[in-house]
Amino acid sequence: MNSVDTSTATPTASPPVGPGEMRLEVVVLAVSEVDRAKRFYEGLGWRLDADLVVDDGYRVVQVTPPGSGCSIIFGTGLTAARPGSAEGLQLSVYDIDKARADLIARGVDVSEPFHDVTGIFRHAGTEGRRNGAAPEHADYGSFASFADPDGNGWLLQEIKTRLPGR
Repeated sequence: MNSVDTSTATPTASPPVGPGEMRLEVVVLAVSEVDRAKRFYEGLGWRLDADLVVDDGYRVVQVTPPGSGCSIIFGTGLTAARPGSAEGLQLSVYDIDKARADLIARGVDVSEPFHDVTGIFRHAGTEGRRNGAAPEHADYGSFASFADPDGNGWLLQEIKTRLPGR
């Protein structure tokens, strides 16, 4: 069961963390069934980076979304959080309609696109939610949501042009 994928590792793939930098590289998710979660995330097309049984009752699975510098890990013995308690995990996408279509083709139940009444980011839950993509698909304004088998909540957010400084 111990496996680590080093086939994509290159010296230039990820430069070392520089002085004064802080990079978000891993988010821990609580899941109830590790193998089910692994199948789900691999089914999304996410790269399996590691599946390590470190000790009895301690297993670490790491997967990374395509193009992401941040991975998620889940397993056993990693967190005391309740399975499915994560919400608002955000995936930035270039085209929300194509990203939705891809997830739906993979068997994922994805919401219709929506936007917030404010036109920026979004309120918690469904408060302030309006049906449809943001007017003219304005950057940062269009969302769609889905959940993993435990209920950990994910958002797609459409961004074609980033704000300055990013």
